[in-house]
Amino acid sequence: MSKQLSSRAELITEATQAAAGFGAANDLVDEAAAAAFGVNRTDLRIIGLVANAGTLTAGGLATAAGLSPAATTTAIQRLIHAGHLTRKTDADDRRRAVVELTPRAVDLLEEVYGPVERAGRELLERYSAAELAFIVDLLRRGERMQLAEARRVRER
Repeated sequence: MSKQLSSRAELITEATQAAAGFGAANDLVDEAAAAAFGVNRTDLRIIGLVANAGTLTAGGLATAAGLSPAATTTAIQRLIHAGHLTRKTDADDRRRAVVELTPRAVDLLEEVYGPVERAGRELLERYSAAELAFIVDLLRRGERMQLAEARRVRER
């Protein structure tokens, strides 16, 4: 910490400022990644969702991304055209199509985000198991809070 904080209120303020700073820094990484992929931030989020899932149907992707079916279809087309996604028939249900990352997109994800992940893991190595459990709990709760706030803002 840069300064000695004396009260709980000061610690809460410092924690919220640190979280905001972390979020802003994360946004800068994602902006740079979107530029590296030649896509917008929504398309980058779609790339990440597909990377995490392996394959997704258009409907599953729309739900995960919080987009309308039409917006999802448009984004899929853009990403196929850009060489980041492929669409193929679902092996389990031949009536459905699924999208997955191209090998080029997988390589670019590793090039862009691999060093970030390794640096993050290196940072986390300094913490005890109990501290890591606390960090995981804090981040999971924060994620749920942020998702609820996103819904609140969209619904206003």
